[in-house]
Amino acid sequence: MQEVYCSKVMFFRILALIRKEMLAVWRDKKSRMMLIIPPMIQLLIFSMAATLDVKNATIGILNLDQGAESFELEQRFRGSPIFTNMIYLQSVEEMTRLIDNQKVSMVVHMDEQFSRNLRANKVADVQLILDGRRSNATQIIQGYASEIIQKFSNDLAAELNIPQQQTQLFPRNWFNPNLLYYWFNVPNLSGVLTMLIGLTITALSVARERELGTFDQLLVSPLQPIEILIGKTIPAMVIGVAEGLMIVAAAIFVFDIPFIGSFPLLFLSMVVFISSIVGVGLFISSLSKNQQQAILGSFVFMTPAVTLSGYATPIENMPEWLQQLTVINPLRYYLIIAKGLFLKDMPARIVFDNIWPMILIAIFTLTSSALFFRRKLE
Repeated sequence: MQEVYCSKVMFFRILALIRKEMLAVWRDKKSRMMLIIPPMIQLLIFSMAATLDVKNATIGILNLDQGAESFELEQRFRGSPIFTNMIYLQSVEEMTRLIDNQKVSMVVHMDEQFSRNLRANKVADVQLILDGRRSNATQIIQGYASEIIQKFSNDLAAELNIPQQQTQLFPRNWFNPNLLYYWFNVPNLSGVLTMLIGLTITALSVARERELGTFDQLLVSPLQPIEILIGKTIPAMVIGVAEGLMIVAAAIFVFDIPFIGSFPLLFLSMVVFISSIVGVGLFISSLSKNQQQAILGSFVFMTPAVTLSGYATPIENMPEWLQQLTVINPLRYYLIIAKGLFLKDMPARIVFDNIWPMILIAIFTLTSSALFFRRKLE
């Protein structure tokens, strides 16, 4: 009977601390603004500006031929929606200057024999000179240019009745038919921004108490260290999951990204993911003496976590030893689940294959932060 009474007392003490934490966040105007406005602004900025698509590229045309065929190829580049800005060059020296100063991303060079060679059924060279300092954009631009030149070659062969191998490609893009980059980006942001909010709130919780001088009041209260820890953990998880659901709702209703998977599986994945992040935040908060240190500690963790998650670059492209480090990164697993459930109805088996590593990480981070937190109190 006494054990039941003690359990009830413990429950009500934790509930009171949770209520106190939620009110502290809600009544603080700065905290309210931080929870609502920055994530939405970041969502809009990252979804619109942080894109790997190449649009409105500026290219140079160095046409030394001035024949009908070279003029036709010029017009094909001009008619492309990708190459909206074109600069016509007169010499190789001018081409060098523009690329050195990053005025153009690519120069299309046709020599004096281009049209003559085409009419004589000889090989006519088109030189593409690209700025390799922007390696990713360069590869994309080169792909667009090669496609334009290949289409021009096929049409010219048909016009001149030159036999060519009749091979046609019919590409189909699964899961993202129109190759819209924000379909890939916004589901990823549901993890990145949720981690940012959950980590920041948790990291600031104990540090804020120390800075305001109210942490000593908690220590002399009847609350046990484990109760303080639970009372700090649950509000951060609730707020983090709420932020995540808000971003998911924006992805579906604002950006019109299809969600064809299981919402309960996404919710479960988000809860487990936030649990693992909260443990890291509590560890940072226990180390920090003030809120400034807590914020700096959060960003020290955030930068490598996002970089090693596969958000910006595929994990397979990283060195082998870095790929091994990504195994302990919970964001890696959540991003796989988010993209899979949004775009391709990922089966539950594969979802759980990515949930159980996050469960292990959550157990480790929460247990470690609890032990460290208790030792700091003793």
